[in-house]
Amino acid sequence: MSQLERIRRPADLRRLTSPELEVLAKEIREFLVSSVSATGGHMGPNLGVVELTIALHRVFDSPVDRIVFDTGHQAYVHKLLTGRQDFSGLRRRGGMSGYPSRAESDHDIVENSHASTALSWADGIAKANELRGLDDRCVVAVIGDGALTGGMAWEALNNIADGQDRSLIIVVNDNGRSYAPTIGGLAHHLDALRTTPSYEKVLGWGKRTLQRSGTPGRVAFDALHGMKKGLKDVIAPQGLFEGLGIKYVGPVDGHDISAMEFALTRARAYGGPVIVHAITEKGRGYTPAEEDVRDRFHAVGVIHPETGLPVAPSRFGWTSVFAEEIVEIARRRSDVVALTAAMLAPVGLAPFAEEFPDRVFDVGIAEQHAVTSAAGMAFAGLHPVVALYATFLNRGYDQVLMDVALHRAGVTFVLDRAGLTGDDGASHNGMWDMALLRTVPGLRLAAPRDAETLRAELREAVAVEDGPTVVRYPKGAVPEEMPALARQGSVDVLARHAGTPRVLVVGVGAMTRTAVEVGAALDAQGIGSTVVDPRWVLPVAADLVDLAARHDLVVTVEDGLVTAGVGSALRDAVAEAGSDVPVRSHGIPLRFLEHASRGELVEDFHLRGQDIAREAAASVASLPTLPSRVDATEV
Repeated sequence: MSQLERIRRPADLRRLTSPELEVLAKEIREFLVSSVSATGGHMGPNLGVVELTIALHRVFDSPVDRIVFDTGHQAYVHKLLTGRQDFSGLRRRGGMSGYPSRAESDHDIVENSHASTALSWADGIAKANELRGLDDRCVVAVIGDGALTGGMAWEALNNIADGQDRSLIIVVNDNGRSYAPTIGGLAHHLDALRTTPSYEKVLGWGKRTLQRSGTPGRVAFDALHGMKKGLKDVIAPQGLFEGLGIKYVGPVDGHDISAMEFALTRARAYGGPVIVHAITEKGRGYTPAEEDVRDRFHAVGVIHPETGLPVAPSRFGWTSVFAEEIVEIARRRSDVVALTAAMLAPVGLAPFAEEFPDRVFDVGIAEQHAVTSAAGMAFAGLHPVVALYATFLNRGYDQVLMDVALHRAGVTFVLDRAGLTGDDGASHNGMWDMALLRTVPGLRLAAPRDAETLRAELREAVAVEDGPTVVRYPKGAVPEEMPALARQGSVDVLARHAGTPRVLVVGVGAMTRTAVEVGAALDAQGIGSTVVDPRWVLPVAADLVDLAARHDLVVTVEDGLVTAGVGSALRDAVAEAGSDVPVRSHGIPLRFLEHASRGELVEDFHLRGQDIAREAAASVASLPTLPSRVDATEV
């Protein structure tokens, strides 16, 4: 058996010798490269925390000692050391989650993969331990991949510092990167800690110099004291954190198991809040990742393990269309600037940054700051485009509402990975945006159906200067173009079927193809329909309400929450207009979703064209026979 196969629980690590631990670390890296290459997943972050995680589980007694991972994609090694070594179904239905999961193990605490939350979790657990008299255990928060750039982490640090008797250890996994090189003042400070000679070494040099110079004792003492104070102010590594009242240990080589164990043991013995600063290398031990400057190995699809190249090249995606179009817009308009939150390349802003480096702002993992900073830019005469994953806009909702919309700021939000993303589970599905943003007065939201409508709607969005605009699109490849038959007012008509058009089928964004399938399936049953794409789905257009009132049934299909979503908004608008036409909405149910493929989730929620058409046909059959509300030639 290999060393890895012998590990069934963390306690098994404590019987291994130093040479055996080195073998184990090598085997873990080989396992990760082999397994994640076959399934896809977060490779780079996990290759970087192998020794660190081994040391954690040798020093602390999980699950009695609680280990909380921030940005939980760096928890694969933790899973291996806590008895989960079947990665064959990683991020697939029925297999292992790509993040910590309480359903999998008592060793997992926080399932949310949104960053910068672990310190608040750890603070809460430590306070509860104190109040319950559980003074025999520690709480450990592992934070890294740029998560300390998030303001919530600093709110937590401010409170953690107030609990001097609580045993709480913060391990800063400092690899200098999130999805890309970490930016900001904190990153520069940590850079200084990595590159500055140690405090003690510099002081020793100063003392020897003074002694050799024959400086009188008192003068030498005063000089050394001044040097010490100056060094502490300028380069002392503990300065940043001990200024908050938190003990600092480090920097420590995060790839040296013995050094990490020694630092963690010292931190545990302290009995109060301690920061252990570990220096690691993202992607360590895998040559393609180590040599990659674009951080492609943060998360990978199925790849060839020998080369790191994709097994199947990706088709041209939605993100690429945005990346091209925003550069074209910026060439024509010097007032257009771009912001993102530590995801410059994943959201498609890398080409923009290359051509307009002074007009792009990566704020770190700080979505709230990004939104309000954009409001300030709009006030000062710019048009900011804030590009985020849809799931991460949740974190900036208050700022969209109170800083952008209240002040009628011309800010455009571009939401990537909207709708069902599936593989990464509950926290990554971009399913909340339309229901949340529906409550923002004056906000306009577009959902393009193909590359051409994305380009057109993005241009329309940045032309709006009196309020927020949103353009949202899904993950993955762009489908074939779907030209409109006609435009009726602001609404694109995609299909008309013979006979009296009794059903209006409304497709939202990525679900327009499903809407067309619904229309075709109804036609096969002799039921006439009109299929439309509203283009701008919020607020509900008067043209769409008018169309709805001239049909016997309205069916909406969206890849957002069905509760309070676009279909619900249309239903309310139709009722307010005095029409009694029924509206049947289809979308994502109001619940957290386990990881599964998008196709599996679509089938689960009966969002396939055949499912929706079957229900629509039954609804039509139950309607009273009434004179047609509309002449087929009018639609």
